Amino acid sequence: MAHTAWTQIAITGASSGLGRALALACARPGVTLHLAARNAARLAEAAATCQALGAATTETCLDVRDAATAEGWIAGIPHLDLLIANAGISGGTGGATEPAGQIRAIFETNVTGVLNTALPAMERMAAQPAGADGVRGRVAVVASVAAFVAAPGAAAYCASKAAVQRWAEAADATERHRGIRLHAVCPGYVRTPMTAVNEFPMPFLMDAEEAARRTLAGIAAGRTRVAFPWPTYMMARLAGALPIGLRAALAARLPAKHVTEA
Repeated sequence: MAHTAWTQIAITGASSGLGRALALACARPGVTLHLAARNAARLAEAAATCQALGAATTETCLDVRDAATAEGWIAGIPHLDLLIANAGISGGTGGATEPAGQIRAIFETNVTGVLNTALPAMERMAAQPAGADGVRGRVAVVASVAAFVAAPGAAAYCASKAAVQRWAEAADATERHRGIRLHAVCPGYVRTPMTAVNEFPMPFLMDAEEAARRTLAGIAAGRTRVAFPWPTYMMARLAGALPIGLRAALAARLPAKHVTEA
């Protein structure tokens, strides 16, 4: 695969779900994985599994909301081919008003947390020599197909994913001049602990391993938007185009996404 040229890869939220699957998919001899997550025990287990596949690893307990620590983590990586800003949290309304604390936590993690790692990574990459393809480094931001529809039951989550998806796609056009590529990764429903609590239908639900494979293939192919699976992506685009009142009425008929603790 084309991504075999990447030897220094950093991943946030690497201890479980899609982040862990991405780490395992990248693990091979000759690769160093710089893994970060909040849960030290799960992170150590993920790192050990990557090591068993031949990769070297570094592990850092990191809350991406901590800008200084995130910048220090990036600064400690000598060279960086690819950053996957994957760390994110989810939450819904529970059928009522979304708690203010949850809204703030979602935006601080899913938007500010992405920038806390992506921005210093981009500055680091800009100073690196370009590869044979002219690229100095890549930043992949994990958004969601939820970015394309303002779902009333998960307002903060959808808005946060829309923000980073739009930022990554717009910034890619200008950052190419510095030899940096940005990729907005927009998965559909992925079988992870985050989605396990959902009580509403999740069409075309896929395993994290398949989502990781599609993510890396899309980045390697140079796609700015890596959205999958196609049917879920199309459904999200269509739902996002519905009149607001109709969309709200349809959403009211489905079970609400649970309120979660950050």
